[in-house]
Amino acid sequence: MQLHAAAIFLACVVVAVPSFSQDIASQRPKAGPVGIFHEADLRPGMKATAWTVFEGTVPEAVPIEIIGIWKNTWGPGQDVILGKMGGRAQRTNVAGGMSGSPVYINGKLLGAVALRLSVFSPDAICGITPIDLMLEINDLDKSRPPDAKIPGKASMTAAATLPSGLLPTAAQSSPTMVPIETPLSFAGFSTETLEQFGPMLHQLGITAVAGGAGGALNSSKPAQDWQHALNPGESVAGVLVSGDMSVTGLGTVTYNDGKHILAFGHPFFNLGPVEMPMSKGEVLMVLSSAYQPNKFANATEIVGALHQDRHSGIMGVLGEQAPMIPVTVNVRSLGDDGQVHARKVFHMNVFEHQKWTPYLMMMTLFNSISGSNEFVDEATYRLSGKVEFEGLPGLSLTTMQTNGENPLPAPMVLAGWWGDHFNRLFLNSVNTPKLKSVDVNVDLVAERRVATIENAWTPQVDVRAGDELPVKVFLRPYRGERIERAFTLKVPPGLSKGPHRILLSDADTVNRFQNIAGLQNRYIELPQVVSLMNQERSNNQLYVSVLNPSPTAYYDDKTLPSLPGSVLNVMQSGRLTSQAMLTAPESAFEQMSLPFDYVVNGSYTLNINVK
Repeated sequence: MQLHAAAIFLACVVVAVPSFSQDIASQRPKAGPVGIFHEADLRPGMKATAWTVFEGTVPEAVPIEIIGIWKNTWGPGQDVILGKMGGRAQRTNVAGGMSGSPVYINGKLLGAVALRLSVFSPDAICGITPIDLMLEINDLDKSRPPDAKIPGKASMTAAATLPSGLLPTAAQSSPTMVPIETPLSFAGFSTETLEQFGPMLHQLGITAVAGGAGGALNSSKPAQDWQHALNPGESVAGVLVSGDMSVTGLGTVTYNDGKHILAFGHPFFNLGPVEMPMSKGEVLMVLSSAYQPNKFANATEIVGALHQDRHSGIMGVLGEQAPMIPVTVNVRSLGDDGQVHARKVFHMNVFEHQKWTPYLMMMTLFNSISGSNEFVDEATYRLSGKVEFEGLPGLSLTTMQTNGENPLPAPMVLAGWWGDHFNRLFLNSVNTPKLKSVDVNVDLVAERRVATIENAWTPQVDVRAGDELPVKVFLRPYRGERIERAFTLKVPPGLSKGPHRILLSDADTVNRFQNIAGLQNRYIELPQVVSLMNQERSNNQLYVSVLNPSPTAYYDDKTLPSLPGSVLNVMQSGRLTSQAMLTAPESAFEQMSLPFDYVVNGSYTLNINVK
């Protein structure tokens, strides 16, 4: 049943429901039809009752005295009802996690507690979003709000300020009515992780708190008793990560028609249409505070899926399942002998969203390794990962990172590298990937393994095409003796006569032009993006290439070396302006790679002459 249709049905119910002369505060609200108390019938001084959970899972009644209607607070024609909360809320104040607490007058649903007035207020003043506004959530099913709270974007929280002159000068720049914070609970996350990622969450208006989650969150399938879950006034959570680590946002159910759920009374992230698991919650306590009161709670078990995250609330459907990405992180600590001394394996499910998925991948990887040596100079992290897709070839990624001159710790650099690859996948302008699974292995080596290419030598300068050329290369590691590696390079049989150069380089040097070409095309398709990333060289190898003084064209995931000038001119004149092609003055014919258990930096060139 569509929600706007439900609104019409509920309006009819009002006629059939008899007026309540007795006190109904002791009657807990239940799922099913309910009458609507319309804003037009509201008068200051009316007595209302809100329902919210202070402990456990059972909501309690909270008396509210209606102050009045604050006109056009959310926008044109979108009012907020002001009320003063009593009972236990008078002591706790309007706390994070109370968002969505349903408010009734004579058994009819008025709206949801959604905002609070200022901080350090001696009165528990709340703002109530009218239920009529919340019932409109599903009307624009596919639209995407422009002010979504997403990583990489500092989103302004919705706030209303009193007219100038009604507040002291010092307070005129501060919002006085703001949405109640939805506490984003992080279970299984270290303090270091929250400190590193906290500033970005704060920019989004998100309060990050240490929290908990039940074992039932290991699966995204709804629990067997989902039909009886999430009655009005009970706790509800949106789930971004579940498993050995969890990230959940807690609020309160406003309305349940037996299938559809309305909650929060304000946006979660204002993402518009979403597919996010929806769970029940259990409240441990409410922290009383005039500054930042919050519910301490655990998300317990999945009972459905959120489908809408809108300006006036969230909407979910009981019994439905939202897709999540299974992620496994295997962290091994290696000793001086190269043997595994300790191992930790983490299993998680990650919310699938073009902006949030890369950020959550980055955060969970950092958290997986942040408990081991992350701020120790003598540490190196070796990563290998595999990503499986629906309808695309698999992706393999490898890299090494070590602490050094970089001001960021190596785990953060490694997590940033990992998250950037998911950004390239999910921000594709053509289509969005469907991930089946992600597996990543990280080895922790208790020393700084980085080496710079210092020199190279060959006994012969004059060679013939097809000859085998002995070469020695020398690398300078961080501390310790110089590394010498000897190898034999076969000169390409078809190499033209004359001077040539042999390039011994790190991965960045070889990857540079190809990566730039791929990033310049705004409409590169996903198969080409995956192909490009699979072609990336790993930074723990030294690459040997023969340079030819003829141009190379780089186009999407393709490398076209030694192009004749006439062909290059035709390609450049005939290409579309949106499809960038990058050219380099030389062609590098990659001959071989030498593996090192070091992060390899730098490059060196040898000159040879082909007779």
